Amino acid sequence: MWGAAPEPADSYYKVRPECTDLPKTRFKIKPGKTLSARKWHAAFTSEGYLDIGKTLSRIQRGGIHPSIRGEVWEFLLGCYDPKSTFDEREQLQLHRRKKYYQWKNECHGLFPIVGSGKLITAPVITEDGQPIQDPLVLQETNSDSSGLSASSSLKIVKEVASRGPLDKKVIQWLLTLHQIGLDVVRTDRTLVFYETQENLSKLWDILSVYAWIDADVGYCQGMSDICSPMIILLDDEADAFWCFERLMRRLRGNFRCTESSVGVETQLSSLASITQVIDPKLHRHLETLGGGDYLFAVRMFMVLFRREFSFCDSLYLWEMMWALEYDPDLFSLYEKAESVGDKANGFKAKARSARHYGKFERENLKNRGKNSEAPLPISVFLVASVLKDKSSKLLQEARGLDDVVQILNGITGNIDAKKACSEAMKLHKKYLKKAKQT
Repeated sequence: MWGAAPEPADSYYKVRPECTDLPKTRFKIKPGKTLSARKWHAAFTSEGYLDIGKTLSRIQRGGIHPSIRGEVWEFLLGCYDPKSTFDEREQLQLHRRKKYYQWKNECHGLFPIVGSGKLITAPVITEDGQPIQDPLVLQETNSDSSGLSASSSLKIVKEVASRGPLDKKVIQWLLTLHQIGLDVVRTDRTLVFYETQENLSKLWDILSVYAWIDADVGYCQGMSDICSPMIILLDDEADAFWCFERLMRRLRGNFRCTESSVGVETQLSSLASITQVIDPKLHRHLETLGGGDYLFAVRMFMVLFRREFSFCDSLYLWEMMWALEYDPDLFSLYEKAESVGDKANGFKAKARSARHYGKFERENLKNRGKNSEAPLPISVFLVASVLKDKSSKLLQEARGLDDVVQILNGITGNIDAKKACSEAMKLHKKYLKKAKQT
């Protein structure tokens, strides 16, 4: 109904009554602008083919209605091909659920707390693979935070130890489990959703399984913030896992750290290049302050602005970003030859029209032949737009890196997600134009 008033979106993500100092949600569900359940379902043919172009423009204008957010995200993140049928997607979903629960059972066999409805917050193993059997250490894993008693932990650790020497991959994985637990019990604790042990353990299970199957990256702080919305939006734990796994395909480079480099360095370097082109004065000032490595922006990249926005607004920002940089070949790229009907999907992908791509991705397509470098993600331009917005304040007030951090911390709850995306798009165009001239 066109004349209807905007509906408050935060009612879908209930906050605990005692949490009164959180940033206010700016996102409003606007009839005629926000992608509604009716418009979403109308975009499918009777066989199940999705006209993704229609939905992208609507998401870019007004985000997604919370009631359908989970299923739309599955398409935006490349879990499903818009050019697949209802039956093909159902088969693929069943196949993926089976695969996830197989992995989960494998993890349960290695460490029975996975899949038990509990979690751990204290280390259970030493770096050389010896079990920690000290009840005082295990007491940290108490029934208040995890639902697991020290005696239960001790019993499980003894049982794991009785199997003999553990291999390197198992030791590495077991070492991460308590860290995942510590982060899980701190993640989105302002939300009523995480007052239940069942939801906390779901988050712990998904992150534990992911750390097992992607041993190269394992688990790093920040992943719980990325995964948490998936648990809230998708009822089936396996579906939430695959949504998270697809998002991690974009972000895993950020979490890959070695002794000599931080995974997010590539994006920080790109941010420096962009700022140097679009705001050279600010770049010089930051360099003078010793911030030329742009490490003060790490958090924004690692958790995709989860700290700068309310929970509801961060979801709105994410879906606009994904709609803007949507590539209809994502599914084929991710699945390769492993999925149902992939050969047909690969063929169809060649005939995509421009409107099936997000607005940001269309700009990249236009410039692909003119620029030998790989296109930068929209997140880099979002951070650049924040710096540009605070440029005069940073130039006037920042006399050291602590000041830079303080000024950027001050943006929490004060950014408009839609405006930030719009500014990022403008900076992207400006950067491409100036980069061509140099």
